[in-house]
Amino acid sequence: MSERGPAIVIIGSGFAGLGMAIRLRQAGFHDFVILEKSGSLGGTWYDNTYPGCACDVPSHMYSFSFELNPGWTRMFAPQPEIRAYMERTADKYRVREHIRFGAAVDSMDYDDAAERWNVTLADGTVLTPKAIVSGIGALHVPSFPDLPGLQKFRGTAFHSAEWDHSYDLTGKRVAVIGTGASAIQFVPKVAKQAAELVVFQRTPPWVQPKPDAPISARLRRTFAMVPGAARAFRAGLYWALEARAVGFTIDPRLSGPQERVALRHIERQIDDPELRAKVTPDYTIGCKRILLSSDYYPALARPNVELETSGIAEVREHSIVTEDGREHEVDCVIFGTGFKVTGALTDLRVTGRNGVKLQEVWANGIEAHRGTTIPGMPNFFMLLGPNTGLGHTSVVFMIEVQIRHVLSCLRLMSERGAGMIEPKPEASRRYNDRLQRRLRRSVWNEGCDSWYLDDQGVNRTIWPGHTFEFWAASRRAKPKEFTFTP
Repeated sequence: MSERGPAIVIIGSGFAGLGMAIRLRQAGFHDFVILEKSGSLGGTWYDNTYPGCACDVPSHMYSFSFELNPGWTRMFAPQPEIRAYMERTADKYRVREHIRFGAAVDSMDYDDAAERWNVTLADGTVLTPKAIVSGIGALHVPSFPDLPGLQKFRGTAFHSAEWDHSYDLTGKRVAVIGTGASAIQFVPKVAKQAAELVVFQRTPPWVQPKPDAPISARLRRTFAMVPGAARAFRAGLYWALEARAVGFTIDPRLSGPQERVALRHIERQIDDPELRAKVTPDYTIGCKRILLSSDYYPALARPNVELETSGIAEVREHSIVTEDGREHEVDCVIFGTGFKVTGALTDLRVTGRNGVKLQEVWANGIEAHRGTTIPGMPNFFMLLGPNTGLGHTSVVFMIEVQIRHVLSCLRLMSERGAGMIEPKPEASRRYNDRLQRRLRRSVWNEGCDSWYLDDQGVNRTIWPGHTFEFWAASRRAKPKEFTFTP
């Protein structure tokens, strides 16, 4: 079944999709639809409901700049509050009426003759918009390790992004595989329930104290009632977080103070010298994402918890065997192994002009012009595309800059009476070559293996500078960098 419109299809109803929809409506444009594969809006904040799930950047930075939330109850908002904020915002700006739930996108193919995209859904419906805005983000396809014998396991196993709330962990022998951002949030909760917990760590993360605290009712009233108070507080947070990026983006040697904070955190929270050694990283801080937690290390020190640093050799029906020959009997396996970040993009089924597939365009690695547009893909825009991720502050800032960029592209098309816009290959090449040169001397190339890197060891995820640099360079589309087709 084919549907002529709408003019624009937005994919995903997380922060990216909602923000794009709101800004379109504010610009007076209403001919668009949001396609959401799930049964509710929220994106990663709908999918992830594991115990302890919360934001790891301050709450007041994790919101739209045009819709501040004076009512955050904690400095680092828990998942239910973030979901509630997104729901309220969708209703306030009347974008819920544009969302089509249960609408998973199967493929996107550009029709050269019709100068429209064919967006095919899983149920066979085909939409034919003039433009597509992909807001799928990077954290929505769970990643599972390739463990020998995993299919033989007879107990319960699930990923943190697909938490099985029907399974009672009380008194169980639990294995957690992975020690990333999600794991350090749910491990302390699991440790209090499980009879035995073994945490399998491949590489120790750098962990700093989490300065989380309740926000008093009095302060919340101040944010709500005093003009400019919430915005001033947010501005202070913004510049404090930007200061953290100096060692990441200028010279890794400037990260000494950050490393000392993390090392003191280990010393204060762990007495056992053997456990201290296990959790102390041997790579430059910032090479992987710095994690925030004040209860992760105490959880590892509990008598019912063991940190296992030997690699996994085999999974059996009721146990996990490590490379040193030890066998851990377990009832449940929880994967805290993150997401397919670059893989989520390369798996997209997108065919552009002249039948060229996105995988062909990205044969040498995923990249986009200013993280948003791709040569050969007319009227196709990506929010949180390649090299727009951050290691020090809120990605919502980057999303808003990209939304401004997309609106700027649409205005340029309107001013020129153009039917199509796409970046010039040479402009995209210059941009990405410059970006990769900068990344090569950054902390993210300091010898650690992280999800920021593709299988060639190239960073396709992180923006290599301060966010105000991205804002200054990318908020407005530059006509000379694009090709317009009447």
